[in-house]
Amino acid sequence: MAKRKLTKEPSAGESDLSPPPDDLLDGEQAVAGANGHAEEERPVKRRKAKQTAPQLAGTVVETNSTEPAEKPVKKRTRKQKVKVEVEEEETIEEPAPDQDAAPKKRRSRKKEVKEEEQVLDQDGNVIEKKVKKKRMTKAEKEAELVNMPLAARTAGHKLYIGAHVSAAGGVHQSVLNSVHIGANAFALFLKSQRKWANPPLLDDHCETFRKHCDHHMYDQKQHVVPHGSYLVNLAHTDKARTEQAYDSFLDDLKRCEKLGITLYNFHPGNVQCGDRPKAIAHLASNINKAHSATNTVVTLLESMAAGGNVLGSTFEDLRDIIALIDKKDRVGVCLDTCHAFAAGYDLRTPEVFKETMDEFEETVGFKYLRAMHINDSKAPFNSHKDLHANIGTGFLGLRAFHNIVNEPRLAGLPLVLETPIDVRDENGVLVKDEKGKEKEDKGIWAREIKMLESFVGMDIESDEFLEMEKRLAKQGEPERKRLTEQIERKREKEEKAAMKKKRKEKKDASASEESELSELEASSESEGEENGVEDTQKLAG
Repeated sequence: MAKRKLTKEPSAGESDLSPPPDDLLDGEQAVAGANGHAEEERPVKRRKAKQTAPQLAGTVVETNSTEPAEKPVKKRTRKQKVKVEVEEEETIEEPAPDQDAAPKKRRSRKKEVKEEEQVLDQDGNVIEKKVKKKRMTKAEKEAELVNMPLAARTAGHKLYIGAHVSAAGGVHQSVLNSVHIGANAFALFLKSQRKWANPPLLDDHCETFRKHCDHHMYDQKQHVVPHGSYLVNLAHTDKARTEQAYDSFLDDLKRCEKLGITLYNFHPGNVQCGDRPKAIAHLASNINKAHSATNTVVTLLESMAAGGNVLGSTFEDLRDIIALIDKKDRVGVCLDTCHAFAAGYDLRTPEVFKETMDEFEETVGFKYLRAMHINDSKAPFNSHKDLHANIGTGFLGLRAFHNIVNEPRLAGLPLVLETPIDVRDENGVLVKDEKGKEKEDKGIWAREIKMLESFVGMDIESDEFLEMEKRLAKQGEPERKRLTEQIERKREKEEKAAMKKKRKEKKDASASEESELSELEASSESEGEENGVEDTQKLAG
């Protein structure tokens, strides 16, 4: 049903505040419908004009002089956020010298984008600017926390203590990882230690490694000690195995020279031919050959834990290998505290520590000691088990390391931690995350470094030392107990097997004796019968 309009549109120049038409001033008005019938009459409300500032030019509005003057209208403003590129992205593609050459790698610079908040007036003009820094994501915050140093490095300390750090992402990353834990020395793998074939070092990684060492004041000729591959056995006399091990060994030495590193640590190997002197001579000949193919690297024989066919588990082994090296200034020793203890060299009290150090001096010579691996032992003394424990939690105990850091002959050497970084609670139980994976904490190395540095000149009967000793011993108690029981069970099993073997040998010997006795008796009876026949013949004759 159509309705008649009750208002009229203002004409040009006419204000929308003009008085309403006369037909709307009456109290009531009938509206005719489309069917011609009149609809029910209804009241029409009068519109009240708003007394506001004129909105069209040339319009005059009369106001009552007794009313207060209207307040000035504020200009409308609005805010908008825009992204501003602080640094433009630059991509450089160097042309290849010819079509057959490999394409050059692109170098690009990341552009930094910040958010800028602008205040605009009603006409869209910028009247205020405020640069707002982009909010960091959770991943970026975590990355920033990870890269923050866990401890500050101690400058001017007489000890150069560090750890075996990761070189994931390139050898240059090892320097930053060492700075991260507050270390003044470090070890690393120059390539994967579990496979034979490895890609060469990248030139830019080598250059960055040298720059990092220079910037962070690491002397890579004295306080960086790479570790050799676990696969290499230079004592193996098989021709094919010898070539494989030697090539990997020589490759590592050349990597050291490319990085400016002087010290290189490796395991002496084990006897495969059954002839110990022959294996030692074979090992020494390979070292001499590698020295002739390189110029500066000093190869360090690591002391080992296991006995038997393993070379380097006695000071005499180290002495005999060094004796066959042509260039004595190119060979040295890296003494591992866990290995030495497990091999039967005690370090736990000042008295036995002095005896062990004096024995090393007499047998090998301190001039050959160029580095140390600092580890406690989960396994008992003279167990020949290579099981590293955190400082103070193993069978060596905290006092052994107090002896080490206060030994004047060890000052200036790189002392490298190879301790676990698994997180354990105060009772020594492994802590796991939500996914059931064991947690790791590189802060363990940072704390162990600071603790060892603090032992210099510390009284071992002080409350501070005794409290640390008690706390760490308690933390390692479950592991010590577990390993002790495991070793005891193995010994009992070996003893039973030995007794069984001995009884079998005795039984076999007894059976052999009985067999021989039976043969003798049978032989005697036979001889008696022959003699009886002869006697009968004589009598008959």
